[in-house]
Amino acid sequence: MANTRSVTVRMKTDLSYESTNPQGNRVDIDMHDPEQKQAQSPMELLLSALGGCASVDAVLMMKKKRRELLDFFVEVEGVRNDGVPGYYTEIALHFVLVSPDATGEEFEKVVALSVEKYCSVASSLSSKISFTSEVRRSA
Repeated sequence: MANTRSVTVRMKTDLSYESTNPQGNRVDIDMHDPEQKQAQSPMELLLSALGGCASVDAVLMMKKKRRELLDFFVEVEGVRNDGVPGYYTEIALHFVLVSPDATGEEFEKVVALSVEKYCSVASSLSSKISFTSEVRRSA
């Protein structure tokens, strides 16, 4: 049986939405101009999902190596197609680790494993995904 996940995305206003999973966890989404923005856009959320997925695996692997992490973050930057749809043509992840006992070489190996092997979001982005849609109308 497939391991499925689901969310429900509900309109709040024309440009604002809320995504909720079955456990009730919520994420606000908006498509407002930068000066009115209160949440991430769907394309920013995709970058956040990739960065979060890769981060969790990298941190857990460094902890498994018994390395002390004083700080860790990843900056994720995506370049979008000029046309419609504005899909990402390139995504760059810049990992930063502050650790008194980790080497750059071992951190590079951990990041490579995280992004290329273990991150489900990265694997999803590089695979062919089938989409279906259904329209239901309620009274």
